[in-house]
Amino acid sequence: MADTIVDRLHNELSILLTILDRANEISLRSTADDNWRKSLLLSAASHFERRMTDNVLEFINEMANENYLITSFVKNKAISRQYHTWFNWDQTNANSFFGLFGDSFRIFMKEKVKDDTQLAESIKAFLELGAERNRLVHQDYGTFSMEKTADEIYNLYTKASRFVEEFPRALSEFSQAQQIAIQTRGGPL
Repeated sequence: MADTIVDRLHNELSILLTILDRANEISLRSTADDNWRKSLLLSAASHFERRMTDNVLEFINEMANENYLITSFVKNKAISRQYHTWFNWDQTNANSFFGLFGDSFRIFMKEKVKDDTQLAESIKAFLELGAERNRLVHQDYGTFSMEKTADEIYNLYTKASRFVEEFPRALSEFSQAQQIAIQTRGGPL
């Protein structure tokens, strides 16, 4: 995975906190840590939102054979300002999200996740980051007291990245299997 803004923020926070520790700036360190952790969380959640919406739109565009009418409709009605409705953020699985692509895909992904504990943990971390983001933005950002450290947030981000990277491959894999099923059996999965 390429170095992202989330990686850079985490590294910069570590450097800043080290400088403030050496200068014995306890109060300033606490303030910087509180604010930077919030920025790190929002950056991670925002990064994932962009990646997931782009992935879905790219998949739709590919499946629609780059038909502007179809991709525009999907972008305007299913993607734009809809991302946070895609997931049940209080769950530890993404089955409701997978179900948006149909029952067959949901079943396919449930099996895939069942067979891959790292993917299951990645999804759990992804959803936890989203839930934390929602708490932060809906519970008075300025006074919100974050319980997670910067390292805990960054570890969730790192773990969740696997799901974000794997999801477009799963869409393609399922779509290809569906095309083969249509060709060989005359019907979808």
